[in-house]
Amino acid sequence: MPYMLLMIEPPGQRRTRTEDEGRDLYARMLRFGDELKAQGLLRASESLESHAGAARVTVRDGHARVLDGPFAEAKEMVGGFFLLDCDSREQAIAIARRCPAAEWCTVEVRALAPCYEDSA
Repeated sequence: MPYMLLMIEPPGQRRTRTEDEGRDLYARMLRFGDELKAQGLLRASESLESHAGAARVTVRDGHARVLDGPFAEAKEMVGGFFLLDCDSREQAIAIARRCPAAEWCTVEVRALAPCYEDSA
């Protein structure tokens, strides 16, 4: 079953690190991804740029609205993701617990499902 691990981090957190610290953390995440790939669990992973250059698009009544970042109301931003093939939610959570990013941000575990399914 596919699960996504979303790296949810505070905006501005990246600016608190030196470039060398940031490169070291990135290398740790790459190694973690390589381990998951070797185990046959990783479908895809990417690190995302800061939300400063992002845009939010909404269309209402046929009219598109584009809001450029950074977003003043944002208390968190998605910094990256791992898309996994897991046997269970418990396995996905166990992987999230091993994720290096859990040391400096929140790792949200979400199953993939069609938008018409509401498991709540």
